[in-house]
Amino acid sequence: MKRVLPVLALTVIGVIPVWRYAPSHGNGSTTLTAPPSAPSPPAGTSGPGAVVLAGPVIDTEKGPVQVEVAFEGDTISAVRMLRQPDHPQTHAAVPTLIEDTLRLQGADIDTISGATITSDAYKDSLQAAIDAKGN
Repeated sequence: MKRVLPVLALTVIGVIPVWRYAPSHGNGSTTLTAPPSAPSPPAGTSGPGAVVLAGPVIDTEKGPVQVEVAFEGDTISAVRMLRQPDHPQTHAAVPTLIEDTLRLQGADIDTISGATITSDAYKDSLQAAIDAKGN
């Protein structure tokens, strides 16, 4: 019985930091804009028949994801990430997601292994932008 109270007290003291832990999303430090090497489509229209639309921000446990899509007529001509989690696997997956989108001309693309959460949010934001275009 003498050991029960100290063990209980130490257990509570050890669990308190776990209860108080809150991941830090959305504080600005977990998102990035498109990398400097990525082409940056202009806002609004860029010429006859060209339209640029942003999908909604999709909040994930890794951080927010938002896609911007440029259309030339009914063709997706450019895609860029407006917001993405600051994570190495996300940084590695984004070029592949964009490449697949341009190649397949839609949001029906493969999920990138290791960046499943970001891939799914990317596809949701992309599909919303495509739907807003009303192809």
